Amino acid sequence: MSIKNWPADERPREKLLQRGATALTDAELLAIFLRTGTPGKSAVDMARDLLSEYGSLQALLGADQQRFCQSNGLGDAKYAQLQAVLEMARRHFAEILQRGNALTSPDITRAYLSAQLRGYSFEVFACLFLDNQHRVIQWEELFRGTIDGASVYPREVAKRALFHHAAAVIFAHNHPSGINEPSQADRQITEKLKQALGLFDIRVLDHFIVGDGQPFSFAEHGLL
Repeated sequence: MSIKNWPADERPREKLLQRGATALTDAELLAIFLRTGTPGKSAVDMARDLLSEYGSLQALLGADQQRFCQSNGLGDAKYAQLQAVLEMARRHFAEILQRGNALTSPDITRAYLSAQLRGYSFEVFACLFLDNQHRVIQWEELFRGTIDGASVYPREVAKRALFHHAAAVIFAHNHPSGINEPSQADRQITEKLKQALGLFDIRVLDHFIVGDGQPFSFAEHGLL
């Protein structure tokens, strides 16, 4: 049955307008982006098939052009649209967290980190350098790795923090697998970084892991 024939409160577009984007599932958000389905399938059905094919929304958003365009109902035009949407999201949050702006909202911080890191197919470790009023000094991607890890060197992180005269930092890295739970290695390197920066009175405010869903916060889970 066509989405047009669904009850109004079940149609993705109307549901978003009435209840906000956060009320929608990944499939419903993707259906709005797709706009139309294929013969015999609604846009929501097609979205569900794509999420099943890729395994997660992150994997779909991070697919390269060749892989993306191989999927049924997708193509160069949809790939270009998606890249434009992702880049607009990155620029939007970059403007919000530009140099000199204070971090006043955990939700904005999460959204910014997700926009910056979610699209990578390999692991990236990055840092927000902040002054003593928690105003943004600089965002930097410090280390890149393979699909399952990035080597992080506390001495290099400390050097960059001192270079920026940072009083506090927020770390973030992505898990290309989509699983945003911290590994034992994540916990260990966070503790090493905290100890290294503590020697210079630089506070570690949080460490976020970006995967599927909400980024995981070390601070909120009592791991700092």
